[in-house]
This record gives sequence, structure tokens and C-alpha cells, in this order.
Amino acid sequence: MPSKLSIEDDPSNGWEAVAARLMAEREQSSIGVGMVRAWGRSLAAGASILDLGCGSGVPVSQALMNDGFIVYGVDASPSLIAAFRRRFPHAHAACEAVENSRLFGRTFDGIVAVGLMFLLSADAQRDLIRRVGLAWDQGGRFLFTSPAQSCMWADLTTGRQSLSLGADAYKTVLSNAGLTLAAEDVDEGENHYYDAAKP
Repeated sequence: MPSKLSIEDDPSNGWEAVAARLMAEREQSSIGVGMVRAWGRSLAAGASILDLGCGSGVPVSQALMNDGFIVYGVDASPSLIAAFRRRFPHAHAACEAVENSRLFGRTFDGIVAVGLMFLLSADAQRDLIRRVGLAWDQGGRFLFTSPAQSCMWADLTTGRQSLSLGADAYKTVLSNAGLTLAAEDVDEGENHYYDAAKP
């Protein structure tokens, strides 16, 4: 069984080692695209969106760019962010772990974190939500995925621990960060979405 390295040893939390497999699987799937595009319609045309854990950019960043948004991508896997840059040479991209990313040192109209939040420790999830609240323009939106129930499981791709705080806890964490949980929804792959707003 592979050892669990710290973020200092492997900022990608295991994803760099399986980057090729992830790209092959994710780039053949459109699960969640409809949900993300519908969420994007709540933002102004040409809005700036930060995609946390953007991977190679397919399908989430690609869908948002196709809809006219300016996308900034953050991912800790060098292979995934290199693929993102090749595919979208004019997009903004940073190879950083979200746990200590500068988030480009600016604010955004919207932030998405699809398939990311539950990969982080409980403390890292809470801290990221707090930091998202600071990197967000008034009236902005934050869309992220994590199971509605509080649970732990082994990620099927990396074998590492995944953790959902659960809907009630996320609502509290969002509130503590000055954010409001506006809606929850589930996509065709049974992924649970939280849509938070900054009043």
C-alpha cells in the first residue's frame, strides 16, 4: 500500500501519479457540464471564474470558456496543468495546491471546485471555504461538489482518503465565512452540488 505523503512531498495529493488515467477518463465524460453551464447563467456575460482543481480543463473549464467566461485554473499536478495550458494557451493557469494557492491575488465573479473539496482534509476544506469568501466579488457565486452525507471513503483513482463534511456542516462553514447556501442539486452522475452566494 503506497504511503500517504504530506502536501510538501506531493502537493497534488496523489493526482500527478494518475494524471494520464484521469485525463483519459474525464475527457470522455460530460457529466456535470449541464449543471456548471446552468450555474454560469447566474453570472454576468464575460465574468471571471476561478476553477479550483481544474485538471486538464475538460470538461468544466472548457464549458465555461465556450460560454464566454474568462477562466483562471489552479491545479497542483504539473502534468494536468501542462495539459490545461496546451489546450487553452490564452487562459490563466497556476500549478499550485489549493491549500496554499495565492488564488492569483485577485477576486472573481465566480469560483468552481468540481470533484475537489472532498479530497482535502476537514481543516483544509474549512480554510479553503474561508479563503474563497475573501477571493470573491460581492454578489459572486461558489459552486462545489461533495456528498450530502457526512462520510469517508477511499478514492477509486488514487486510493487516498476522501471526506465529506456533510450538507449541514458545509452550510455552517459557509455561513461562518459570510456566505449563504443558495441551492443544492444533483447531476446525472449523482454528484451533489452546493451553490453558495455572497450577499
